[in-house]
Amino acid sequence: MLKRAIPSTDEYIPAIGLGTYRSFDVKFDQNKKNLLNVIKLFYEAGGMVIDTSPMYGLAESTLGQVISSLNMNDIFFLATKVWTKGKNNGYRQMQKSLQKLETKQLQLMQVHNLIDCDTHLETLREWKEQKKIKFIGITHYTDNKFDELSRYIKKNPDIDFCQIPYSIANRTAELYFLDLCSDFEIATLINRPFEQKGLFRQVKQSTIPIWAKEFGCSTWAHYFLKYILAHNAVTCVIPATNNPNHLAENLMVGETRLPEKRELQKMVEYFESI
Repeated sequence: MLKRAIPSTDEYIPAIGLGTYRSFDVKFDQNKKNLLNVIKLFYEAGGMVIDTSPMYGLAESTLGQVISSLNMNDIFFLATKVWTKGKNNGYRQMQKSLQKLETKQLQLMQVHNLIDCDTHLETLREWKEQKKIKFIGITHYTDNKFDELSRYIKKNPDIDFCQIPYSIANRTAELYFLDLCSDFEIATLINRPFEQKGLFRQVKQSTIPIWAKEFGCSTWAHYFLKYILAHNAVTCVIPATNNPNHLAENLMVGETRLPEKRELQKMVEYFESI
């Protein structure tokens, strides 16, 4: 599987991760077989990065039950978030996340949507020093917060990760933000790569161009993910799914070459013509 470096440590992680928004907001007992298959497939294909949040309903606890059932509590690169106001509330929420995920240490804790960011960054530094977490991150799901994210990155050089939206339909991150992350040695996690299935709805009646097969695109998921991964500042993309077939499709993306600059422009032009 394609791997990318975390700039702050030069450790490598797989470039295709797994999101849990909506897809894991389900009861474990009622979806046990399917969820176990998803995580086993993810692991067997070399997947490591799994992103979740207390905002995602049952996702943290369901994910914790899945990986615990498979005895994989300490195998994955688990990332979650703090999503509340106040230092004490943040501390309690993060402790609950550890309990729900059934682990004593997380790889990455992120301030979700910059809520009370300065307060929580202080706590994250404390947790990092105590080795409860390995990396510190900040996130947002809208591109109109890139300027604010930039300010936090510039004044907090110890931030390791930034999670942002980026897709072939929303290319705002290309204007300056991805380059800024690269300049400040920040790893990037990419959310909303399919615009919550919106991209698939847009191309539903269209076929993949023949020339896209030259760089391994046999499905629209490949087309959309390869566009994102072609940017060198992208560390890992985290499409959410609880469908084993969709997951297998996503995981194949790194097995063939990524599109080059001239091909990327062609991809955009074709997509926008649909």
